[in-house]
Amino acid sequence: MSRISVRGFAVASATAVTTVGAVVGVASGDPQTTSNDNFEATAADMTLLADIPAGQQAQVQTASLTQQADAQAAAADSSARKSAEESARIQAAKDATAKKQAAEDEVKRKAEEAEQKKKDAEERASRSEVRSTATAGSFPQQASYTVAEVQAMARQLVPADQFQCFSNIVNHESTWNYKAQNPSSGAYGLVQALPASKMSSAGADWQTNPATQIKWGLGYMNDRYQSPCGAWSFWQANHYY
Repeated sequence: MSRISVRGFAVASATAVTTVGAVVGVASGDPQTTSNDNFEATAADMTLLADIPAGQQAQVQTASLTQQADAQAAAADSSARKSAEESARIQAAKDATAKKQAAEDEVKRKAEEAEQKKKDAEERASRSEVRSTATAGSFPQQASYTVAEVQAMARQLVPADQFQCFSNIVNHESTWNYKAQNPSSGAYGLVQALPASKMSSAGADWQTNPATQIKWGLGYMNDRYQSPCGAWSFWQANHYY
């Protein structure tokens, strides 16, 4: 029930009570003027209520609903801002973690590269040491050498993990014949050095000593292809090295 309706009900009730009072007054012998005064007051009151605009209550209710909607919108905006701030904070934390991990990975990668370079240098130094030791070492000089004897020399001079690759090249180049010579190009020896005289850097007996040829061939493969296996890979692709 609206406010105006309540007021109207109150006025109607008051009118009814006044009317009953007037009747009672008449019955009890009260003057008629008293009833007339009550009727006039009630009529005046009803006239004042009639002067209140009928749409005022609707306006008040509309204003109240508008305030509620504004409050709800403000709450929703605040919640959205908090949600956006929280999402931004979480994303920033993720980005920071990712950057930290990337930096750690880069440090690890560089450390691994440095370690690998160190190992490579140690391997090259070891191979050089083997060549130097072999150069200074003594293989008994013989008038001739069998394939088995030449291969035994190679096993002592070539690192075990590189021997098969070295052997593959020698098989293709000279079939382990340390006196093999290419009549057209002049390439000579186990590894078919060209020109053959280059092997003199490993020893003056390069023409007759398989050990000297092996030492020179191993040095050539290491210097040019990093290893006999590197030389063998190139040989397979190009049929020379």
